[in-house]
Amino acid sequence: MRTVKEVSKITGVSVRTLHHYDAIGLLKPTKVTEAGYRMYDDTALSRLQNILLYRELQFPLKEIKVILDSPDFDPSEAIAQQIGLLELQYKHIGELLTFARAIQNKGVKAMNFNVFDKNDIEKYKAEVKAKWGSTKAYQEYAQKDTARTEDSYNRLANELMTMFSELGELKHFTPGSDEIQSKICALQKFITDNYYTCTNEILSGLGEMYVCDERFRNNIDKAGGDGTAEFVHKAIAVYCGKK
Repeated sequence: MRTVKEVSKITGVSVRTLHHYDAIGLLKPTKVTEAGYRMYDDTALSRLQNILLYRELQFPLKEIKVILDSPDFDPSEAIAQQIGLLELQYKHIGELLTFARAIQNKGVKAMNFNVFDKNDIEKYKAEVKAKWGSTKAYQEYAQKDTARTEDSYNRLANELMTMFSELGELKHFTPGSDEIQSKICALQKFITDNYYTCTNEILSGLGEMYVCDERFRNNIDKAGGDGTAEFVHKAIAVYCGKK
């Protein structure tokens, strides 16, 4: 058994990120001591290894959870898929390096954008998701996703960022105030209506992700100003704690 600090040290994953993985159900500790310390055994570390490999392959956390929690998940088949994806990425990076060196050494007047094509990688990733994406939430998301156009993607993204912008303008309120809690309720409904059924458990996990995932934090803070992601995280914690 290893403590969360020991796991952080040997893997390079921050303690805060491990806490986030616990909160969203992605990587639960093997046990929690009476003193509240998280402990991880080899099975948990094996799962973490899979998480990190999928993260290197740029799978979102929610999709990784779907894959690892699939009742049909086969570790040996999964590692074969991961190797296949890594080989495709290795090939892609090699082609980009060759292209960039050609520009550096000779100059390139005729533009060639074929080297930026990642269709093979995306097709392979889609196959992996289809193989393991058996949970209700993932299926619901996938069903809604297939009907979307680029315009609808942009519209939903803009609406979501507007909600964060409005929350950012209200940071002078306390996270538990009626005004803020009403906004969080609207956020939950928006996610349910447009993506997947956003239970309080899922919403709580999203709140953690808003502060732990740098991309989410940056985008939310850009929409609502510095500190908005942290404020939304606290407001969601209050909201879910009341339910």
